[in-house]
Amino acid sequence: MIGRGLINRAVATFVAAGAAFVAMIALGATVYYLLLLVVIPVIAAALTALLFALIAAIVALVFVRRARGDGDDEEDEEPEGLGARALHLFQQRPVLGAVAALAGGFIFLRNPALATMVAAAFTEKSRVRRRR
Repeated sequence: MIGRGLINRAVATFVAAGAAFVAMIALGATVYYLLLLVVIPVIAAALTALLFALIAAIVALVFVRRARGDGDDEEDEEPEGLGARALHLFQQRPVLGAVAALAGGFIFLRNPALATMVAAAFTEKSRVRRRR
C-alpha cells in the first residue's frame, strides 16, 4: 500500500526532526551553562544566541550555494591568505567550521592574548610581491 509507506516516511521524518530539535536545545543549554562559568548570565545568553545565529547563517549559506550549483568550476583556484583559506574550508565542510568555531571560542575565552594573535594573523596582508 503506497499510502502506508508515505505515512511511515513522514513519521520517521518528524521523529528525526524532533530529535534534532531536542539535541539543539540541549546543546544550547550546555553552551550557555559553560559560558556561565566564565561570564555573567546576560553575556552568556548573548554569546550563545550569537553562536547559534552564526551556525544557522553558515548552514543557510551552504544550502543556498548548493541550490544554485555555484563553485563546481572554481575549485582549481587556491585562495590567498589565512582568512580566505579558512572561509573556503568552512564553506566546503560546514560541520568542521561549526566544531572549529566552538573550539576556538572556548580557547579564546581561556586565553584572550591568543585571540589577539589570531585576529592579527587573519588581518595581516600577504607579503608576496606581485610582478607587473
